[in-house]
Amino acid sequence: MSTVQDTVAVGRRKPDDRTRRAASAFRLRKLKVWGARAALAVLIIGGWQLFTSLGWVDKFFYAQPSGIWNRLWDYFENGTEFGSYPQQIETTMQEALYGFLIGTGVGVVMGIALGLNRFLAEVLDPFIKVVNAIPRIVLGAIFVVAFGVGITPKVLLAAVLVFFIVFFNAFQGVREVDRNVLNNAKVLGASRRHVIWHVTLPSAMTWIIASLHSAFGFAIVGAVVGEVLGAQHGLGLLIKSAQGNFDPDGVFANMFVIAALVLIVEFVIERVERRLLAWRPTTQAESVLV
Repeated sequence: MSTVQDTVAVGRRKPDDRTRRAASAFRLRKLKVWGARAALAVLIIGGWQLFTSLGWVDKFFYAQPSGIWNRLWDYFENGTEFGSYPQQIETTMQEALYGFLIGTGVGVVMGIALGLNRFLAEVLDPFIKVVNAIPRIVLGAIFVVAFGVGITPKVLLAAVLVFFIVFFNAFQGVREVDRNVLNNAKVLGASRRHVIWHVTLPSAMTWIIASLHSAFGFAIVGAVVGEVLGAQHGLGLLIKSAQGNFDPDGVFANMFVIAALVLIVEFVIERVERRLLAWRPTTQAESVLV
């Protein structure tokens, strides 16, 4: 009897041991990834500083990490010619967030609507392609002329950039729904509304969420480009001013702040994706990465 109990106890312990080993391997891999990232960052920044200090790279054109850091410190401590530096960051983030939300909302609605209605999609197809073909900087100039140098043209330009990314993903996500799942749902008596809500939208959601990772980056681009074309505040205006003053440290400093903002929002989007798509089974590729 004791032998049987021991065997059962060992069998019960094995999954726990495997789980602990898997968790330990996962943590070790994450440490290696972050260590490699840190090493690569040190290599790039250190090499940049070294090459500019030795004169192999002209810091007048390509700036210098120490100069960029000093310029950022000066921005936060003494402000800018257009006001405090946090105010410039807040302005650009506000424009990008508004454009991101508007572009995402309109893109999702139109993408799903046209994906479900083939006739409407065929009617609007050439018009969407024409608008998408217009250079964004031209749209930005039109918005500035029409709405002035306030927040509106930057929000509109950011929204347009985000719209097309989200729209095409939502549209394709609806079209890529598994036909077998759709047919099975209809055979089981599901109405069109239930099919859309419980089959089509969850399937398209993976495409939509995937588009958001790059969409916010484009929202920032739209806001910054709009500020370069005409603005009273914002990081784009600071970049334009630094460029006009032949200040590469100022240009790179603002670029790094923009990159940091995008990474922060990307981190938030990734957490939202995990929560919204928790129902999705892990793919083979994802399981290999883990």
